[in-house]
Order: sequence, then C-alpha cells, then structure tokens
Amino acid sequence: MDMRRLGKTGLSIAPIVFGGNVFGWTADEKTSFDILDAFFDAGFNTIDTADVYSAGASEEVLGQAIAGRRDAVLISTKIALPMGDGPADWGTSRVRLIRSTDDALKRLGTDYIDLLQLHAFDASTPIEEVLATLDGLIAAGKIRYVGVSNFAGWQLMKSLGIAERHGYPRYVAHQVYYSLAGRDYEWELMPLAADQGVGALVWSPLAWGRLTGKIRRGQPLPEGSRLHQTAEYGPPVDDNKLYDIVDALFEISEETGKTVPQIALNWLIGRPTVSSVIIGARNEEQLRQNLGAVGWSLSKEQVEKLDKASAVTAPYPYFPYRRQEAFARLNPSLV
Repeated sequence: MDMRRLGKTGLSIAPIVFGGNVFGWTADEKTSFDILDAFFDAGFNTIDTADVYSAGASEEVLGQAIAGRRDAVLISTKIALPMGDGPADWGTSRVRLIRSTDDALKRLGTDYIDLLQLHAFDASTPIEEVLATLDGLIAAGKIRYVGVSNFAGWQLMKSLGIAERHGYPRYVAHQVYYSLAGRDYEWELMPLAADQGVGALVWSPLAWGRLTGKIRRGQPLPEGSRLHQTAEYGPPVDDNKLYDIVDALFEISEETGKTVPQIALNWLIGRPTVSSVIIGARNEEQLRQNLGAVGWSLSKEQVEKLDKASAVTAPYPYFPYRRQEAFARLNPSLV
C-alpha cells in the first residue's frame, strides 16, 4: 500500500478513504460490516463519517464494526451542520463542539477521534473561540488532529493565521469537492494547501455519479439514476464538457484495461496536495472495483489527455496567470 502523509503531519493515510455516509442509509448493518471487512482486508485503514450522516447512525454502525480493532483504524468525523432545531444544535460554538465531540465518541464507542473536521465554516462564532475549544479537546486526548471541510480560501487562511499567532492547533486537512468534472479546487485552495501544508481529502470524486461511465453523449440517463435528485446539491457541469471528459476516459480505458471510475479516481490520487480520495460503495463488488484505482499510474500522455478534456477557463483573478506569460512568470504556482 502506497501510504502517504496527511498534509504536513506525521500521520500516515492510505490514498483511498471509505465514506461512511452509506451506513444506515443505502447499506444495511450487515452489508456495512461486510464492506468494512473487505476494505480493511485490502489494507486500507481510514473511514470518514459525520454526525449528520443518518442522524448519527453512521457513526454508530462504524463504532460497532471497529470494535476490537480500534488501534488499526483511523476515524475521521465531522461536526457543524444542524443536528436539531435548538440554538446549540448547529455551528461550532464552544458548547456545540464539546457536546458534539462527546456525542460522537459515544456513538463511535471510542475515547479518541483521529481527525475531527468542521463540516462547514460557522460565520457566527469567532475563529478564536473555535480554535481555543479544539485546543482544549486535543489537550484532553479526545481528538488527535483537526481539519475543515468546504471552507473558502480566506476562511481557511485566516484560521491558520490565528492559530499561528496564538499557538492553537493548525488545520491539517481540508475535505473538498474535486473531480475531473469540477476543478475549482485548483484555482485558490490547491495553491493555499501547497503553501500551508494542508492535505486535501476529496469528496464526490466521481462528480455525483457523472464519471462512472454510465452517462454518455446522446444517451438517456440510466434507469434508476439518482442524478436528477442529487445534481442540485453540487456545482453545475456543462453537458458537452462532461461528454468530452467521459470520451477521454473511455479512450484511456481501452488503452489500459481499467474501468472509467478507476481512471477518474487514479487521476485525482496523483494530483498535487491530494492526500486521499473518499469513495463510497453500496456493496462489496462496487468497493473492490473502486479500490482498483490504486497500485498503478496513468502515463504522462494519458494525464495530459484528461487535463485537456477537463480544462476550463479560470475565473478572475486567476486566469491572467494561466493565459499571460508576464503574470505566469510572477506566480508559477497558479499556472
């Protein structure tokens, strides 16, 4: 297994993390246990979940599944999104963070969380309060590392600056949306991550099922597709651009013998600042297919083909650095 470091830390993490949002939702308890057994048997060690996944049921299932092997597993969970209608049921205030961490520990059946991430930026709570509370939770031994998810560049950088100024723990991971069909991460968050040593954990790497190979030019959506229900939650994707990407994926699939999802995942695993890619699976067979994305590499020419097919014009102020030599010379990290 090609283990890698999570950002600028000493924590080793596998290139693929399993997304526990299926537990208690699309996978029943037995199926969840079988999936996790297969995942661990294949040499992978990290599970990502959140308190809001199935209203805590995901954490409960995971806690039962890791009983007796806790030290061999890395657990990442997230806190911030609403778990109720009360004033302390959402956000990242001191009260919410302490209570939610304790609740997560009970559901997981453990006394520590390897990586606690803030699921979203809470504009109503001072950053100093958030970081001071996380510092206390680390000192109490309840969490080991801290990270964030879905932060804007200025929100993450301001938090890192305050942490540096006061000696609070720094965020070491940023859980982000990134895929061949959605490369916005590259404009600002990737250069920030490279500069600050923040590792990316990528969610929805197959762009809400758009990069599974089931969506093709001139063909209707496959029967049973949930894309109509889920597409509204993510960034829009131009149909023609998507078809160009899928065409390139199929061409490379014919060259390599790998599946379309395996190629899309492998491209992501090789991107700068990406520590790991979060995958989901409804059953063991789907899991094994996705795990086939590691242990091999795309050629330089194949990567260039995917880069070209998925490239879009960067928004201002980033496009001059990609389109004008004078700008690019001043800041090559944005090229």
